[in-house]
Amino acid sequence: MDLQLKGKTALVTGSTAGIGLAIARSLAGEGARVIVNGRTQERVDAAIAEIKDELNDADVTGVAGDLSTAEGVKSVTIFADSVDILVNNVGIFEIKDFVDITDEDWLRMFEANVLSGVRLGRHYLPKMLANNWGRVIFISSESGLNIPVEMVHYGMTKTAQIAVARGMAELTKGTNVTVNSVLPGPTASEGVNGFLGQVAEQQGVSVEQAEADFFKNVRPTSLIQRFAQPKEIGDFVAFIASPLAAGVNGAALKVDGGTVKSIN
Repeated sequence: MDLQLKGKTALVTGSTAGIGLAIARSLAGEGARVIVNGRTQERVDAAIAEIKDELNDADVTGVAGDLSTAEGVKSVTIFADSVDILVNNVGIFEIKDFVDITDEDWLRMFEANVLSGVRLGRHYLPKMLANNWGRVIFISSESGLNIPVEMVHYGMTKTAQIAVARGMAELTKGTNVTVNSVLPGPTASEGVNGFLGQVAEQQGVSVEQAEADFFKNVRPTSLIQRFAQPKEIGDFVAFIASPLAAGVNGAALKVDGGTVKSIN
């Protein structure tokens, strides 16, 4: 299927690994001009090389910037003043008991996961509206609906992303601009793979057993009973970013393997 993305410019934040890199790769594979982002130029360059190694004709550039800060956002918007597609993927997580989460932890999580997208949206959305075409996509999580007890502050930011995306979508009424949030379930990202390896080592079991135990004890409602592959998320986001998804706006779209037990 041709997603009609040739000639479109896409900025994917936090795209040097995991879901972000998979999204960048999927968009590049559909012919979009992709801007990769990460905190260091070394990571950005490595991601660009990885995509071009797989897709020889990919049009990929990159910009380093810590998007948890206003200065980092400014450096990215200077590099790319206008884009057709903004994918707010950058984010952090940590496992921490609620009573141990400090004010600084809450603020750090909020700035990285929520304010990054707010600041970028504030810059790019008016330009999209002026051009009467654009896509803004927040990569939220099923944790925005099923707040994980082991990282409440992370869940809070994922819920906030859904709210921000819906609020921004209200500003697009009657235009060809859409704003949506995508809610992946447990995904085999770089961070998750590292965490799973640590758990396996601590418990003296194989990684496969650790994964099975995770879905038995932590995410028992999952229907697929496995971690999704980043490419599965990347391909879905590429569709939502395309002109073919023009009728999807203001939605919270679950790609969670059935983890959230809801029909809406």
